[in-house]
Amino acid sequence: MAVITNIITGFLGVGKTTAILHLLKYKPANEKWAVLVNEFGEIGIDGAMLSEQGAMIKEIPGGCLCCTAGVPMSVGITALLRQKPDRLLIEPTGLGHPQQVIATLTSAQYRDYIDLRATIALVDPRHLLDSQYTSHQPYVDQLLSADCLVASKGDCYRPDLLEALSGWQMQYHPHANIAQIAQGALPLNLLDTPRIQMSRIRSHQPAHDLNAHHHEHAAQEPQFALAPDQAFVRKAHQAQGYVSCGWIFGAEAVFDLAKLRQWFRTLPVERAKGVVNTCEGSMVFNMSDGMLSVSAMSLEGFESRIEVIHSQPCDWDAIECALISAKMD
Repeated sequence: MAVITNIITGFLGVGKTTAILHLLKYKPANEKWAVLVNEFGEIGIDGAMLSEQGAMIKEIPGGCLCCTAGVPMSVGITALLRQKPDRLLIEPTGLGHPQQVIATLTSAQYRDYIDLRATIALVDPRHLLDSQYTSHQPYVDQLLSADCLVASKGDCYRPDLLEALSGWQMQYHPHANIAQIAQGALPLNLLDTPRIQMSRIRSHQPAHDLNAHHHEHAAQEPQFALAPDQAFVRKAHQAQGYVSCGWIFGAEAVFDLAKLRQWFRTLPVERAKGVVNTCEGSMVFNMSDGMLSVSAMSLEGFESRIEVIHSQPCDWDAIECALISAKMD
């Protein structure tokens, strides 16, 4: 039997992982769900957060799923399908092109194994008033590929800003459904929104050669294990006009919570997140649009992982030095 599958897309920091966590929390108790997580950075953080909800997780850090003939994606999907889940959720990187992922999932390779349902794009309506986003092709591609446009973070902006999304939808993608959520509370029933045949909206799409899109991936299983004598490892990545840098610290490393909060708050970057062992337990850090949230998680004894993303090159050495100073002796 084909596995019911959804793509949950959206730009950097829009709340995809929070929404998937909500879906996993309220999924039918008798169902087994799987999640394929793709992150822009090389380190891979979202999987640690999602694993708390008991789902089967497969991570593909280091680029978007659609590149290099989709080999990393095919490997990850096949591994999850072999575990016979009742539903598969796919979270592409915030800088990816979902239409190429859709093409793979509907190809002959997966026709008998994948029952693709709605592609859901989370969007912060405030971004539609900012040319930095509306002129960025991956951002536009994500919205045009969606069957349902979901205004996320509804508790963070004026209600009238929803009109920005409605206006964009009417002009460029009139067949898409629109919904609004707050704090990631994505309703389960949206997953069964009917799919739109992309030919119906092709006339609304700007000219863009997706075949020209290319950047490097990490290896198919890009886990950067620490050597016995290493305190941490750093990995950098660059693509689609953005740069990222991530760190993995051994499970023995413990950070001062107050100092780490301050480090996140003063980062000169657009996006940062981490799962970190601190003096007050395991914590999830999420910084987007200048706002930092910190929450506890139940996992213990894991490798701390931190990733930062920015549209301009950064002084990674200085940022790393400040990060290490937040570590307890």
